Amino acid sequence: MFKEMYDVIVVGGGHAGCEAAAAAANMGSRTLLITMNLQTIGQMSCNPAMGGIAKGQIVREIDALGGYSGIVTDRSAIQFKMLNLSKGPAMWSPRAQNDRMRFAEEWRSALERIPNLDFYQEMAVGITMEKERITGVKTSLGLEIRGKSVVLTNGTFLNGLIHIGLKNFGGGRAGERASTGITEQLVSLGFDTGRMKTGTPPRVDGRSLNYQKMIPQPGDESPGKFSFLDTPTLSTQRECHMTYTNPEVHDLLRDGFSRSPMFNGRIQSIGPRYCPSIEDKIDRFKERERHQIFVEPEGWNTVEVYVNGFSTSLPEDIQFKALRSVEGFENVKFFRPGYAIEYDYFPPTQLTHTLETKLVKNLFFAGQINGTTGYEEAGAQGIMAGINAHLKVSEEEPFVLRRDEAYIGVLIDDLITKGTEEPYRMFTSRAEYRTLLRQDNADLRLTERSFKLGLAGEERLERVRVKEDQYKELVGFFKKTSFVPEEVNPILESLDSKKVTQGDKLVKIFSRPKVRMHHMAMLNSVSTYIKEQKLIPEALEQAEIQVKYAGYIEKEKANADKLQRLENIRIPKDFDYMPLSSLSMEARQKLSEIRPATISQASRISGVSPSDISVLLVFLGR
Repeated sequence: MFKEMYDVIVVGGGHAGCEAAAAAANMGSRTLLITMNLQTIGQMSCNPAMGGIAKGQIVREIDALGGYSGIVTDRSAIQFKMLNLSKGPAMWSPRAQNDRMRFAEEWRSALERIPNLDFYQEMAVGITMEKERITGVKTSLGLEIRGKSVVLTNGTFLNGLIHIGLKNFGGGRAGERASTGITEQLVSLGFDTGRMKTGTPPRVDGRSLNYQKMIPQPGDESPGKFSFLDTPTLSTQRECHMTYTNPEVHDLLRDGFSRSPMFNGRIQSIGPRYCPSIEDKIDRFKERERHQIFVEPEGWNTVEVYVNGFSTSLPEDIQFKALRSVEGFENVKFFRPGYAIEYDYFPPTQLTHTLETKLVKNLFFAGQINGTTGYEEAGAQGIMAGINAHLKVSEEEPFVLRRDEAYIGVLIDDLITKGTEEPYRMFTSRAEYRTLLRQDNADLRLTERSFKLGLAGEERLERVRVKEDQYKELVGFFKKTSFVPEEVNPILESLDSKKVTQGDKLVKIFSRPKVRMHHMAMLNSVSTYIKEQKLIPEALEQAEIQVKYAGYIEKEKANADKLQRLENIRIPKDFDYMPLSSLSMEARQKLSEIRPATISQASRISGVSPSDISVLLVFLGR
């Protein structure tokens, strides 16, 4: 069945696996995607939504790199919102509710259209090696499939254990068995491993809910989208709703704490800090009398509803009683109860920035196996692992994104240099250059680099060039074109902005906080220019951001340039830190373990002080 050798074998068909397989195959590698169930490729295991704060930026970056997450999201969306519009553009974050079944269907269809990609349904139970290099995978039927590189994207399936109250059973997801064998083999090879936990709320019958008692949560009036390509924009949207827990709900939940695996010691592993279970919320925040519950439809043509904010592993009878005391849920019927799941992960400090393992050549990890949580974080790692697996077997230079180039760069750098002991989730606060890393300019930052890799196509590159040329010319127009007070003062007066007494350049007016592009378009000179040049909306938005935030953008660029000087100072791979008595012992141990590639990376390792960096610079002759 598998006589020929694959260039890249991807294990797992979740968000990381899909992006990894697509990237490697589209770049020209003969690729195999092996997964335990071909019917669950691209499955949304938890909430039926993509994006959100910082996560939306990641999806747009994946799209700019030629990935599929944004396209699939747009084609299966049922609602779209741009979050944080009251704040600056660095904080704007797109989010979409999705049709769960259509999302998986779109992923499957997209993958099946890639000529270089093969599929196989079976459990991978181990890897095969020669010396320290990967040679393929072993399956539960005893097959050995040969591959020049392997990307492991096992999600929550590695020795997965599902908890509902005092009951637990093996599984990687509700209704699906766990994956065994891989952890044990990797540990025998010298890999460190740990356990993490995540959870999911009940799914309920929407016909049993009273939406009249809830607060409607509509989408944007003019919905946007994720992909920079010409994907469909929503013309109609489904409403979500919001309700609240109450003291009665909390008391009912507390009654079950003695049977909670989280409180009785059955669950030892750490769950996501920023997505706690409902029992964790009422225990940690005892002073709060209520918590938000978001009621999210699972699709266009289903009555199934996702109860966001009610993640739990309490016994099913406690879940049912408590949820029936939530306003609007008095007659709720369950499709299935919530549960917690424990699974194996491998501390990501065992990887390089390409996501290749340090112990086994040509073996890559991506997704929850690295200790992250979230579809978006998984997809980002997947596309980077797929790209670098292809480049490695093609003997080409690796592809690494810096912290000032992408949220994906921040994500991977955090994992590699700092590791994580709890499920890692991306936030805008993790990025020190978030003014540069906006969702609106992901295409400007990344598409040309992806095109050079052979991943992004001509259509993407042409769209970026049009957008870039138009916004730069428009900014130049504002800088060189003058206004007369008589024309701008009525606009300024309507905005309660101070009137002007003499003419100046348009950029001076546009820089004022209350003045937006649609106000500028009221001026005859601007309106005429926009029409004559046939400017696209994306160019108008980009020009406005560049004018209003020019000072902040330039400052961050300068800071990034300073950091880049340290990035250029490389540390030899075999550098011996232990004899350097001027370094603290903690620094010597951490540096020896993580093996940073550059001084900049070394400076971000927890426990390595500025004085340690100074010592390193001296020893490196800098």
